[in-house]
Amino acid sequence: MKGAVSKERLSLNLAKIKKGGENFEIIVNPDMLSSYLSGEENDVKEVLQYEKIFFDAKKGYEASTEHIQSIFGETDVLEIAKIILREGEVQYTKEYRDKKREEKRNRLVDFIVRNAVDPKTGLPHPKVRIESALEEAKYRLDEKKDIEEQIKEAIRSLQPILPIKIETKYFDVVIPASYAGKAYSVLNKHGKIIEEKWLENGDWKCLTEIPAGLQNIFFDDINSFTHGEANIVLKDKR
Repeated sequence: MKGAVSKERLSLNLAKIKKGGENFEIIVNPDMLSSYLSGEENDVKEVLQYEKIFFDAKKGYEASTEHIQSIFGETDVLEIAKIILREGEVQYTKEYRDKKREEKRNRLVDFIVRNAVDPKTGLPHPKVRIESALEEAKYRLDEKKDIEEQIKEAIRSLQPILPIKIETKYFDVVIPASYAGKAYSVLNKHGKIIEEKWLENGDWKCLTEIPAGLQNIFFDDINSFTHGEANIVLKDKR
């Protein structure tokens, strides 16, 4: 084993796996890792801060080629990195988690400011008022969920504190039978399914209420999993 990373660099984002009773780690770029795990980035080399496999990255203890070969059956660092990312776990630094949490919270607040109004006046609430109300409500974002999935919950937490509603739109959506099994979870993630029924040809039809600011994401998600075969029609306000 040999030291390859300064021992002063204790704040590292790691992916790790336990094999043969020992830990193996790689040091990752967390933003590139997110792109890799989502499929946006296919080159695992872009994810690695160092093309090395470690026993203990924070101490700079690099695994020997012989030991890697005995455990993984090969020595190609990039192939082993793929195994670690596929089968292991990721350990983000507190600094990175705090940064991403703040970014996600800002996106939530910005969405509410753009899409929510005071139903009494029809005017939007100032950003500082939304931030203050979220603090007062002790609302906590779920880091593992998308913002789109948490908007309804965030608005519910704000309603006892200030009058607020999200501007909504209504869509009739017809999903071909071959994609219907996945449709409910996708549509329900973005809004509220008000009515639904099965058509004679096996297609699934529903009336969905969607926050106006999410309609483009809503269209993209439906068209993605149905390969553009869904039929979406804007309806008049109910």
